[in-house]
Amino acid sequence: MRGRLRELAQERRRFGYRRLQIRLDREGVAMNHKKLFRLYREEGLSVRKRGGRKRAMGTR
Repeated sequence: MRGRLRELAQERRRFGYRRLQIRLDREGVAMNHKKLFRLYREEGLSVRKRGGRKRAMGTR
């Protein structure tokens, strides 16, 4: 289970645990969302942060 979760997370880096759960459900793997979230965090997975908006520095 952990291996498949890792594979899906590598394929879809912008997917969080909720969207990964939908993918797993479609493959026939039913799992409680609390258990899936625990595994997701234990594996050190998280959605990659995007860069913020650039703002002007100081006064013009």
